Amino acid sequence: MKTLEVKVGNVTIGGDNPIVVQTMCNTHTSDVEASVSQCRRLAAAGAQLIRLTVPSVAQVESLRQIKETLRAEGIDTPLVADVHFSSDIAIAAAEVVEKVRINPGNFHKDHEKAREQFARLVEVCKLNGTAIRIGLNHGSLGDRITNLYGNTPLAMKEAVMEWLNMCIENDFYNVVVSLKASNTFVMVEAYRLLAKEMEESGVVFPLHLGVTEAGNGDGGRIKSAVGISALLSEGIGNTIRVSLTEDPENEIPVAQYLADRYGHKIHSSMVSLTLEGKKAIATYDAPSRERLLLDFSCDFGKRLLDKELDEVELIGCEDADYLVDELLQAARRRFYRPEYIACPGCGRTMYNLEGTFEEVKRRTAHLKGMVIAVMGCIVNGPGEMADADWGYVGEGNGKVSIYKGKSPVLRHVPETEAIDRLLELIEKAED
Repeated sequence: MKTLEVKVGNVTIGGDNPIVVQTMCNTHTSDVEASVSQCRRLAAAGAQLIRLTVPSVAQVESLRQIKETLRAEGIDTPLVADVHFSSDIAIAAAEVVEKVRINPGNFHKDHEKAREQFARLVEVCKLNGTAIRIGLNHGSLGDRITNLYGNTPLAMKEAVMEWLNMCIENDFYNVVVSLKASNTFVMVEAYRLLAKEMEESGVVFPLHLGVTEAGNGDGGRIKSAVGISALLSEGIGNTIRVSLTEDPENEIPVAQYLADRYGHKIHSSMVSLTLEGKKAIATYDAPSRERLLLDFSCDFGKRLLDKELDEVELIGCEDADYLVDELLQAARRRFYRPEYIACPGCGRTMYNLEGTFEEVKRRTAHLKGMVIAVMGCIVNGPGEMADADWGYVGEGNGKVSIYKGKSPVLRHVPETEAIDRLLELIEKAED
């Protein structure tokens, strides 16, 4: 799909340009030394854009220091400010970095005021050559949109189109757009709807792809590959971020694989395929387990999502049954374990997210089919848990909120007790 070109510092997204790989720091932006150190490693690992969270006006200055230090060292990787809940912070950050990510669902509480503030942001971006990402998440649509369209892929598309039309009204086209969800089906359908609408309108902005809160390990990689590859295989998508609840350096090889595969630099390692009705039987000759896992996910994820296939069988692999189960779960065709929603963590996270998530997984592994969320903070936490049965959300200051569905049932729980309290609530509800 041919899109407009968007300039982000020395990187161009869209048009005929290759797919751009990006990631996000999980350091506290106020810790300039730690953030610079991580940016160095991410740039060396191949990140073409690096995003940092900016939760306060004070951290705009931290962002300035980070950028100045990197540029003085000859690292010219463009930086992106991730802003939620404050249009004023977005406007301030637009004077510092090459791109600002805003979330339509929480840019400003009042829609008319949001329009005014967005016009101000656009003017600052025009003056400074700053790009904008209209970055909508399924979990933060806002009441006005969900009251009109429900919590659906259609609602996501409609919400984003409002903001893209605002860009056009303000004669501003240096814009990338995303509609992320932790549910691969919702994510793929939302992007398809948006791509179709933009093409029909005649103004096609570049698309940033990602499955948000994908989790970690094999499951996070498979889930990300399923959602992102389904769209890239249709020519939809210009830049990608693989969100893993791990060190962000680990995201880059997975994203690079997807960029290379759909940039036609590499091909699947599958050596044989047999179709028996709606069942596929495949054999691979992959150079590594991770390559097998990713090839398998890309070869069959879209077909499972679109229900062209109902079953897949993997031949000649030691843990074939497990990989098949993970793929079917990622494509939302069969659930053999709990479904986990877990954010990758960022500078807003105030607890050991990776360790906590692993412990929650260990202690809830028996709860087949249950949806459990482990979230770093309130930005996407309560919203992205819309589909979750239970949720664990960091509050900061050593405290946690526990949710049942969309409602908090315990607040200010000490971290040392929070997993126990979560399990007690689940067990009580199951009785």
